[in-house]
Amino acid sequence: MFVVSALLDFILLHTFTFSLPSLLCSLGRDTAPHRCQIKTGFILLLTLAFLLTAVAYVSEFSLKTAVLPDTFYEKVLNQTRSYYVVIEYPSASKNQTSPSQIPTQSTDMSVHHHVAHPSNYHFILDEPDKCSQWDPFLVFMVPVAPHQVEARNAIRSTWGNESSVQGKAVLTLFLVGLTGGPEAQQKLEEESRQHRDLVQSNFVDSYFNLTIKTMVIMDWLATRCPQASYAMKVDSDMYIGLENLMSLLLAPNTPRENYITGLLMWDRPVIRDKNSKWYVSEELYPEPKYPTYLLGMGYVFSNDLSGKIVEASKKVKAFNIEDAYVGACLKQLGIAPSSPPDPSQFRAYLGQYKRDDFLRVITTILGSPQQLIDIWEDLKRPT
Repeated sequence: MFVVSALLDFILLHTFTFSLPSLLCSLGRDTAPHRCQIKTGFILLLTLAFLLTAVAYVSEFSLKTAVLPDTFYEKVLNQTRSYYVVIEYPSASKNQTSPSQIPTQSTDMSVHHHVAHPSNYHFILDEPDKCSQWDPFLVFMVPVAPHQVEARNAIRSTWGNESSVQGKAVLTLFLVGLTGGPEAQQKLEEESRQHRDLVQSNFVDSYFNLTIKTMVIMDWLATRCPQASYAMKVDSDMYIGLENLMSLLLAPNTPRENYITGLLMWDRPVIRDKNSKWYVSEELYPEPKYPTYLLGMGYVFSNDLSGKIVEASKKVKAFNIEDAYVGACLKQLGIAPSSPPDPSQFRAYLGQYKRDDFLRVITTILGSPQQLIDIWEDLKRPT
Protein backbone atom coordinates (compact mmCIF):
# COMPACT_ATOMS: atom_id res chain seq x y z
CA MET A 1 0.00 0.00 0.00
CA PHE A 2 2.87 2.35 0.81
CA VAL A 3 4.40 1.82 -2.61
CA VAL A 4 1.08 2.51 -4.39
CA SER A 5 0.57 5.69 -2.37
CA ALA A 6 4.06 6.92 -3.19
CA LEU A 7 3.46 6.35 -6.90
CA LEU A 8 0.17 8.30 -6.79
CA ASP A 9 1.89 11.19 -5.02
CA PHE A 10 4.56 11.15 -7.70
CA ILE A 11 2.00 11.29 -10.53
CA LEU A 12 0.19 14.28 -8.97
CA LEU A 13 3.45 16.13 -8.30
CA HIS A 14 4.65 15.43 -11.83
CA THR A 15 1.41 16.77 -13.32
CA PHE A 16 1.53 19.96 -11.27
CA THR A 17 5.21 20.82 -11.61
CA PHE A 18 5.34 20.08 -15.31
CA SER A 19 2.04 21.81 -16.26
CA LEU A 20 2.44 25.05 -14.26
CA PRO A 21 5.58 26.42 -15.99
CA SER A 22 4.20 25.41 -19.37
CA LEU A 23 0.94 27.25 -18.66
CA LEU A 24 2.78 30.40 -17.55
CA CYS A 25 4.88 30.42 -20.68
CA SER A 26 1.91 29.89 -22.96
CA LEU A 27 0.00 32.79 -21.33
CA GLY A 28 2.93 35.13 -21.75
CA ARG A 29 3.36 35.64 -18.01
CA ASP A 30 7.01 34.76 -18.42
CA THR A 31 8.43 37.15 -21.06
CA ALA A 32 11.78 35.38 -21.51
CA PRO A 33 11.28 32.46 -23.97
CA HIS A 34 14.76 31.02 -23.31
CA ARG A 35 13.98 30.90 -19.61
CA CYS A 36 10.83 28.94 -20.42
CA GLN A 37 12.95 26.45 -22.34
CA ILE A 38 15.45 26.20 -19.47
CA LYS A 39 12.73 25.77 -16.89
CA THR A 40 11.02 23.13 -18.95
CA GLY A 41 14.29 21.22 -19.42
CA PHE A 42 15.08 21.49 -15.73
CA ILE A 43 11.65 20.19 -14.79
CA LEU A 44 12.06 17.27 -17.20
CA LEU A 45 15.42 16.35 -15.65
CA LEU A 46 13.96 16.63 -12.16
CA THR A 47 11.03 14.46 -13.22
CA LEU A 48 13.34 11.84 -14.72
CA ALA A 49 15.46 11.73 -11.56
CA PHE A 50 12.39 11.28 -9.41
CA LEU A 51 11.10 8.55 -11.71
CA LEU A 52 14.38 6.62 -11.51
CA THR A 53 14.38 6.92 -7.71
CA ALA A 54 10.83 5.56 -7.53
CA VAL A 55 11.65 2.63 -9.84
CA ALA A 56 14.76 1.78 -7.82
CA TYR A 57 12.78 1.85 -4.59
CA VAL A 58 10.04 -0.40 -5.98
CA SER A 59 12.63 -2.85 -7.39
CA GLU A 60 14.50 -3.04 -4.10
CA PHE A 61 11.27 -3.58 -2.21
CA SER A 62 10.21 -6.37 -4.58
CA LEU A 63 13.57 -8.19 -4.36
CA LYS A 64 13.58 -8.04 -0.59
CA THR A 65 10.18 -9.68 -0.42
CA ALA A 66 11.08 -12.53 -2.85
CA VAL A 67 12.30 -15.62 -0.98
CA LEU A 68 13.67 -18.61 -2.89
CA PRO A 69 13.00 -22.09 -1.50
CA ASP A 70 15.90 -24.13 -0.15
CA THR A 71 15.62 -26.99 -2.64
CA PHE A 72 17.76 -30.08 -3.18
CA TYR A 73 18.95 -28.65 -6.50
CA GLU A 74 20.01 -25.40 -4.82
CA LYS A 75 22.14 -27.44 -2.42
CA VAL A 76 23.70 -29.30 -5.32
CA LEU A 77 24.40 -25.99 -7.04
CA ASN A 78 26.12 -24.78 -3.90
CA GLN A 79 28.22 -27.94 -3.94
CA THR A 80 29.26 -27.19 -7.51
CA ARG A 81 31.12 -24.14 -6.29
CA SER A 82 33.65 -26.53 -4.75
CA TYR A 83 35.03 -26.92 -8.27
CA TYR A 84 36.69 -23.51 -7.99
CA VAL A 85 37.59 -22.72 -4.40
CA VAL A 86 40.56 -21.97 -2.26
CA ILE A 87 41.56 -25.08 -0.30
CA GLU A 88 40.81 -24.87 3.40
CA TYR A 89 41.04 -27.52 6.08
CA PRO A 90 38.43 -27.10 8.82
CA SER A 91 39.13 -28.51 12.26
CA ALA A 92 35.71 -30.15 12.51
CA SER A 93 35.58 -33.88 11.86
CA LYS A 94 33.87 -35.03 8.69
CA ASN A 95 31.07 -36.65 10.69
CA GLN A 96 30.13 -33.17 11.88
CA THR A 97 30.41 -31.60 8.45
CA SER A 98 27.31 -30.77 6.47
CA PRO A 99 26.99 -29.08 3.07
CA SER A 100 26.22 -25.77 4.81
CA GLN A 101 29.46 -26.04 6.81
CA ILE A 102 31.77 -26.38 3.81
CA PRO A 103 34.41 -23.59 4.03
CA THR A 104 33.81 -20.18 2.50
CA GLN A 105 34.25 -20.61 -1.22
CA SER A 106 35.33 -18.30 -3.99
CA THR A 107 33.12 -17.99 -7.05
CA ASP A 108 35.96 -16.52 -9.12
CA MET A 109 36.05 -18.85 -12.11
CA SER A 110 39.69 -17.95 -12.77
CA VAL A 111 40.68 -19.79 -9.58
CA HIS A 112 40.82 -23.53 -10.22
CA HIS A 113 41.54 -24.84 -6.73
CA HIS A 114 39.04 -27.30 -5.36
CA VAL A 115 38.48 -28.73 -1.90
CA ALA A 116 40.14 -32.14 -2.14
CA HIS A 117 40.78 -32.87 1.52
CA PRO A 118 38.13 -35.37 2.70
CA SER A 119 37.44 -33.56 5.98
CA ASN A 120 35.37 -31.13 3.91
CA TYR A 121 32.83 -33.85 3.16
CA HIS A 122 30.72 -36.41 4.95
CA PHE A 123 29.20 -39.75 4.01
CA ILE A 124 25.56 -39.86 2.97
CA LEU A 125 25.54 -43.63 2.46
CA ASP A 126 28.07 -45.68 4.39
CA GLU A 127 29.07 -49.19 5.39
CA PRO A 128 31.10 -48.36 8.50
CA ASP A 129 30.96 -51.89 9.97
CA LYS A 130 31.68 -53.80 6.78
CA CYS A 131 35.36 -54.36 7.46
CA SER A 132 34.89 -55.28 11.12
CA GLN A 133 32.40 -57.94 10.00
CA TRP A 134 34.41 -59.09 6.97
CA ASP A 135 38.02 -58.66 8.19
CA PRO A 136 39.31 -58.43 4.61
CA PHE A 137 42.89 -58.95 3.53
CA LEU A 138 42.26 -56.93 0.35
CA VAL A 139 39.65 -54.22 -0.33
CA PHE A 140 38.69 -53.07 -3.82
CA MET A 141 37.41 -49.49 -3.90
CA VAL A 142 35.69 -48.67 -7.19
CA PRO A 143 34.95 -45.00 -7.99
CA VAL A 144 31.90 -44.94 -10.23
CA ALA A 145 29.25 -42.44 -11.34
CA PRO A 146 25.90 -42.78 -9.55
CA HIS A 147 24.00 -43.61 -12.75
CA GLN A 148 26.39 -46.39 -13.84
CA VAL A 149 24.30 -49.21 -12.43
CA GLU A 150 25.19 -51.51 -15.32
CA ALA A 151 28.91 -51.21 -14.58
CA ARG A 152 28.35 -51.97 -10.89
CA ASN A 153 26.19 -54.99 -11.66
CA ALA A 154 28.78 -56.35 -14.09
CA ILE A 155 31.45 -56.15 -11.37
CA ARG A 156 29.07 -57.68 -8.82
CA SER A 157 28.57 -60.67 -11.09
CA THR A 158 32.28 -61.15 -11.93
CA TRP A 159 35.43 -60.34 -10.00
CA GLY A 160 33.55 -58.25 -7.40
CA ASN A 161 31.53 -61.32 -6.44
CA GLU A 162 34.57 -63.16 -5.11
CA SER A 163 34.74 -63.14 -1.31
CA SER A 164 37.86 -65.29 -0.92
CA VAL A 165 40.94 -65.69 -3.10
CA GLN A 166 43.68 -68.17 -2.13
CA GLY A 167 42.23 -68.33 1.36
CA LYS A 168 42.22 -64.53 1.88
CA ALA A 169 39.05 -62.49 2.39
CA VAL A 170 38.32 -59.97 -0.34
CA LEU A 171 35.81 -57.10 -0.24
CA THR A 172 34.52 -54.85 -3.05
CA LEU A 173 32.84 -51.47 -2.47
CA PHE A 174 31.70 -48.68 -4.79
CA LEU A 175 32.24 -44.98 -4.11
CA VAL A 176 29.90 -42.36 -5.59
CA GLY A 177 29.21 -38.65 -5.16
CA LEU A 178 25.96 -36.68 -5.35
CA THR A 179 23.33 -37.97 -7.75
CA GLY A 180 21.95 -34.60 -8.86
CA GLY A 181 18.28 -35.25 -8.07
CA PRO A 182 15.90 -36.82 -5.52
CA GLU A 183 14.65 -39.55 -7.87
CA ALA A 184 18.18 -40.73 -8.70
CA GLN A 185 19.08 -40.55 -5.01
CA GLN A 186 16.11 -42.74 -4.09
CA LYS A 187 17.17 -45.36 -6.64
CA LEU A 188 20.72 -45.30 -5.29
CA GLU A 189 19.46 -45.80 -1.74
CA GLU A 190 17.36 -48.76 -2.86
CA GLU A 191 20.43 -50.25 -4.54
CA SER A 192 22.40 -49.70 -1.34
CA ARG A 193 19.80 -51.53 0.76
CA GLN A 194 19.87 -54.43 -1.68
CA HIS A 195 23.62 -54.91 -2.04
CA ARG A 196 25.19 -53.19 1.01
CA ASP A 197 28.26 -52.23 -1.03
CA LEU A 198 27.74 -48.51 -1.75
CA VAL A 199 29.52 -45.58 -0.11
CA GLN A 200 28.35 -42.09 -1.02
CA SER A 201 29.88 -38.74 -0.12
CA ASN A 202 28.47 -35.24 -0.62
CA PHE A 203 30.78 -33.96 -3.37
CA VAL A 204 29.62 -33.23 -6.92
CA ASP A 205 30.32 -36.37 -8.93
CA SER A 206 32.23 -35.19 -12.01
CA TYR A 207 35.40 -35.86 -13.95
CA PHE A 208 36.93 -32.68 -12.55
CA ASN A 209 36.35 -33.94 -9.00
CA LEU A 210 38.09 -37.33 -9.37
CA THR A 211 40.79 -36.09 -7.01
CA ILE A 212 38.16 -35.47 -4.34
CA LYS A 213 36.72 -38.92 -5.03
CA THR A 214 40.10 -40.58 -4.60
CA MET A 215 40.86 -38.73 -1.38
CA VAL A 216 37.46 -39.73 0.06
CA ILE A 217 38.33 -43.34 -0.82
CA MET A 218 41.63 -43.03 1.05
CA ASP A 219 39.86 -41.53 4.03
CA TRP A 220 37.26 -44.31 4.13
CA LEU A 221 40.01 -46.94 4.07
CA ALA A 222 41.94 -45.21 6.84
CA THR A 223 38.95 -44.63 9.13
CA ARG A 224 36.56 -47.50 8.33
CA CYS A 225 38.92 -50.30 7.31
CA PRO A 226 42.34 -49.99 8.97
CA GLN A 227 42.51 -53.77 9.52
CA ALA A 228 42.83 -54.50 5.80
CA SER A 229 46.38 -55.36 4.71
CA TYR A 230 46.02 -54.07 1.15
CA ALA A 231 43.62 -51.99 -0.92
CA MET A 232 43.17 -51.32 -4.59
CA LYS A 233 41.66 -48.30 -6.28
CA VAL A 234 40.22 -49.67 -9.51
CA ASP A 235 38.09 -48.03 -12.20
CA SER A 236 34.67 -49.42 -13.08
CA ASP A 237 35.65 -50.45 -16.63
CA MET A 238 38.44 -52.79 -15.54
CA TYR A 239 39.06 -56.51 -15.64
CA ILE A 240 40.92 -57.74 -12.56
CA GLY A 241 42.86 -61.00 -12.53
CA LEU A 242 42.27 -61.92 -8.90
CA GLU A 243 44.52 -64.96 -8.74
CA ASN A 244 47.47 -63.10 -10.23
CA LEU A 245 46.91 -60.12 -7.95
CA MET A 246 46.71 -62.27 -4.82
CA SER A 247 49.86 -64.15 -5.82
CA LEU A 248 51.66 -60.80 -6.06
CA LEU A 249 50.46 -59.65 -2.64
CA LEU A 250 51.26 -62.95 -0.91
CA ALA A 251 54.76 -63.18 -2.37
CA PRO A 252 57.40 -63.12 0.40
CA ASN A 253 59.24 -60.17 -1.13
CA THR A 254 56.15 -57.92 -1.39
CA PRO A 255 56.39 -55.15 1.24
CA ARG A 256 53.67 -54.89 3.86
CA GLU A 257 54.11 -51.13 4.40
CA ASN A 258 54.74 -48.06 2.21
CA TYR A 259 54.05 -50.13 -0.88
CA ILE A 260 52.14 -49.11 -3.99
CA THR A 261 52.37 -50.58 -7.46
CA GLY A 262 50.64 -50.65 -10.82
CA LEU A 263 51.32 -49.22 -14.27
CA LEU A 264 54.11 -46.70 -13.63
CA MET A 265 54.14 -43.33 -15.35
CA TRP A 266 57.57 -41.65 -15.59
CA ASP A 267 58.44 -38.10 -16.70
CA ARG A 268 54.92 -37.25 -17.76
CA PRO A 269 54.59 -33.60 -18.88
CA VAL A 270 51.90 -31.40 -17.39
CA ILE A 271 49.33 -30.51 -20.07
CA ARG A 272 49.05 -26.72 -20.45
CA ASP A 273 46.64 -26.74 -23.39
CA LYS A 274 43.41 -25.21 -22.08
CA ASN A 275 41.38 -27.19 -24.62
CA SER A 276 42.54 -30.50 -23.15
CA LYS A 277 40.52 -32.40 -20.53
CA TRP A 278 43.85 -32.97 -18.75
CA TYR A 279 44.74 -29.28 -18.58
CA VAL A 280 46.37 -28.13 -15.33
CA SER A 281 47.37 -24.51 -14.80
CA GLU A 282 50.79 -23.42 -13.56
CA GLU A 283 49.00 -21.93 -10.57
CA LEU A 284 47.85 -25.38 -9.47
CA TYR A 285 51.00 -27.28 -10.41
CA PRO A 286 53.98 -25.12 -11.41
CA GLU A 287 56.42 -27.93 -12.29
CA PRO A 288 56.65 -28.90 -15.98
CA LYS A 289 56.51 -32.64 -15.20
CA TYR A 290 54.64 -34.78 -12.70
CA PRO A 291 56.47 -36.94 -10.18
CA THR A 292 56.38 -40.66 -10.91
CA TYR A 293 52.86 -41.93 -10.37
CA LEU A 294 50.63 -44.92 -11.11
CA LEU A 295 47.98 -44.86 -13.81
CA GLY A 296 44.62 -44.41 -12.13
CA MET A 297 42.92 -47.33 -13.90
CA GLY A 298 44.04 -49.59 -11.06
CA TYR A 299 46.80 -49.44 -8.48
CA VAL A 300 47.25 -51.60 -5.39
CA PHE A 301 48.84 -50.44 -2.14
CA SER A 302 49.51 -51.45 1.44
CA ASN A 303 46.64 -49.99 3.45
CA ASP A 304 48.90 -48.05 5.81
CA LEU A 305 49.35 -45.62 2.90
CA SER A 306 45.71 -44.56 2.85
CA GLY A 307 45.96 -42.51 6.04
CA LYS A 308 49.41 -41.23 5.16
CA ILE A 309 48.20 -39.96 1.77
CA VAL A 310 45.28 -38.19 3.44
CA GLU A 311 47.70 -36.43 5.80
CA ALA A 312 50.07 -35.52 2.98
CA SER A 313 47.18 -33.97 1.04
CA LYS A 314 47.00 -31.22 3.67
CA LYS A 315 50.33 -29.95 2.36
CA VAL A 316 49.92 -30.66 -1.36
CA LYS A 317 47.81 -28.23 -3.37
CA ALA A 318 45.04 -30.16 -5.09
CA PHE A 319 44.76 -30.39 -8.84
CA ASN A 320 42.35 -32.30 -11.03
CA ILE A 321 44.53 -35.17 -12.31
CA GLU A 322 43.80 -37.66 -9.54
CA ASP A 323 46.49 -40.26 -10.19
CA ALA A 324 49.21 -37.64 -10.64
CA TYR A 325 47.97 -35.96 -7.45
CA VAL A 326 48.42 -39.20 -5.51
CA GLY A 327 51.94 -39.28 -6.96
CA ALA A 328 52.53 -35.76 -5.63
CA CYS A 329 51.34 -36.86 -2.18
CA LEU A 330 53.71 -39.85 -2.29
CA LYS A 331 56.56 -37.51 -3.19
CA GLN A 332 55.63 -35.36 -0.18
CA LEU A 333 55.85 -38.51 1.96
CA GLY A 334 59.20 -39.52 0.44
CA ILE A 335 57.73 -42.79 -0.83
CA ALA A 336 58.49 -43.97 -4.35
CA PRO A 337 55.98 -46.12 -6.27
CA SER A 338 57.28 -49.63 -6.91
CA SER A 339 57.52 -51.30 -10.28
CA PRO A 340 55.61 -54.61 -10.23
CA PRO A 341 57.69 -57.81 -10.48
CA ASP A 342 56.11 -58.39 -13.89
CA PRO A 343 55.16 -55.01 -15.42
CA SER A 344 53.31 -56.73 -18.26
CA GLN A 345 50.59 -57.79 -15.79
CA PHE A 346 49.34 -54.19 -15.47
CA ARG A 347 48.09 -53.46 -18.96
CA ALA A 348 46.04 -50.56 -20.27
CA TYR A 349 44.66 -52.46 -23.27
CA LEU A 350 45.06 -56.04 -24.47
CA GLY A 351 43.36 -55.54 -27.81
CA GLN A 352 41.40 -58.40 -29.32
CA TYR A 353 40.35 -60.95 -26.74
CA LYS A 354 42.69 -63.90 -26.29
CA ARG A 355 42.01 -66.15 -23.35
CA ASP A 356 45.65 -66.85 -22.53
CA ASP A 357 46.48 -63.13 -22.43
CA PHE A 358 43.74 -62.45 -19.88
CA LEU A 359 44.85 -65.39 -17.74
CA ARG A 360 48.27 -63.72 -17.33
CA VAL A 361 47.31 -60.13 -16.42
CA ILE A 362 46.21 -58.33 -13.26
CA THR A 363 44.51 -55.32 -14.88
CA THR A 364 43.27 -54.22 -18.29
CA ILE A 365 40.64 -51.80 -19.54
CA LEU A 366 37.50 -53.16 -21.21
CA GLY A 367 35.03 -51.60 -23.59
CA SER A 368 31.74 -52.30 -21.83
CA PRO A 369 30.12 -54.01 -18.81
CA GLN A 370 28.85 -56.77 -21.08
CA GLN A 371 32.37 -57.45 -22.33
CA LEU A 372 33.50 -57.95 -18.73
CA ILE A 373 30.71 -60.48 -18.17
CA ASP A 374 31.47 -62.36 -21.40
CA ILE A 375 35.21 -62.54 -20.73
CA TRP A 376 34.72 -63.59 -17.12
CA GLU A 377 32.38 -66.41 -18.11
CA ASP A 378 34.84 -67.63 -20.70
CA LEU A 379 37.76 -67.53 -18.26
CA LYS A 380 35.79 -69.51 -15.69
CA ARG A 381 34.77 -72.29 -18.06
CA PRO A 382 36.55 -75.63 -17.61
CA THR A 383 39.42 -76.31 -20.00
